[in-house]
Amino acid sequence: MNRLSLTLSRGIAGVTESALGPYQSAIIRIGFAGTWLLFLLREFPHRQELYGPAGPWGWNLAKELTADNHAFTALLWSDGQLWFESFYLLAILASTALLLGWRTRTASVLFMVGVLSLQNRSVFVGDGGDNVLHLMSFYLVFTRCGQVWSLDARRAAHAEAARARGERVRADRVGPALWAVFGLALVMATFTGRFDNGWLIPALLWTALVALGLWWAVGRWARTQQPRILLDVVANVLHNGALVVIMAEACLIYATAGWYKIQGSRWQDGTAVYYPLHLDYFSPWPGLADLMSSSGTIMMVVAYGTVMVQVAFPFTLFNRRVKNVLLVLMMTEHAVIAIVLGLPFFSLAMIAADAVFLPTSFLRRLGVLAARARGRLVRRADRTVPAPRSPEESPEENAQGRVGFTA
Repeated sequence: MNRLSLTLSRGIAGVTESALGPYQSAIIRIGFAGTWLLFLLREFPHRQELYGPAGPWGWNLAKELTADNHAFTALLWSDGQLWFESFYLLAILASTALLLGWRTRTASVLFMVGVLSLQNRSVFVGDGGDNVLHLMSFYLVFTRCGQVWSLDARRAAHAEAARARGERVRADRVGPALWAVFGLALVMATFTGRFDNGWLIPALLWTALVALGLWWAVGRWARTQQPRILLDVVANVLHNGALVVIMAEACLIYATAGWYKIQGSRWQDGTAVYYPLHLDYFSPWPGLADLMSSSGTIMMVVAYGTVMVQVAFPFTLFNRRVKNVLLVLMMTEHAVIAIVLGLPFFSLAMIAADAVFLPTSFLRRLGVLAARARGRLVRRADRTVPAPRSPEESPEENAQGRVGFTA
């Protein structure tokens, strides 16, 4: 009984005292924000046809559909071109901020608003990865995904080092400014009746606004540590719960996909992979597709291997080595899909979802390698820029430079 109580108390302490998986949450933040940002930039010349007010999926059709399914989209608040262009730019900026980890709490909320608004505006735009991104953008709001590999973590480290040296840390001005702008926009949207299709997203936005304001107020005026500790506990519980939901969602995606494939006759006889390789829409490299489909053995191995990996993956989480092997196989499979079938954003979204299962030791080594590569690039850039010479070192060249500039 005592051992059970000790184990239970340790489990509760682990869930409440810290936000687990900081590297995993950071990599999925970077993965999903980067995927959506690349998609928005790639489709920037075609944004009018995809999501614009005069696109094929017209304004009236979109209004009728959202009135029926109660989906949230801010793009239907106005049919003006200026609103659409401003919102598309806001979605790009929010994705960039989340990718870099700048003001992650606010950026994650704006990222979710951008994803839901654009995708619900034209529901027939997407390749399967949009469904994953749709769900994950909602889950990311509840995570503390800026603990590492972010500008937020860098700013917090600099502030902590300054306090350790006895220096005075400047009060945060950007955070309250973002909170004020976010709050003003939310108040206007609420009292002008923009949230008329459902209550879930408005409730989440208001909760996020109150939480941001409360967090800032406690950090600014609380005289004791108890309120901050309480907020940390709540944030840790939400983060850990959201991380579990993200893992469960990824397992559910693979399990359902695998079991549905088992029921299909084309997957049973091993010919399912052959057909998409010969569709014009999924053949950016016809020669490569013909080469792969020329062997019936390869087609059967790929079909059967895909089913077995997808069905088996949720059960391999209890064995670290087998799980890591299947992770490599699935990420390789998605990379092949991106190249052979021309579905890069679907593959990136799935790889980002898979990354939540990557081991912490591997992610740390990946971070060290990235830091070394960045350092080499910075040093190389510094070497290419000539150092300025003082007038004492070369008065002739300095004089010639002044004459040339004057002329």
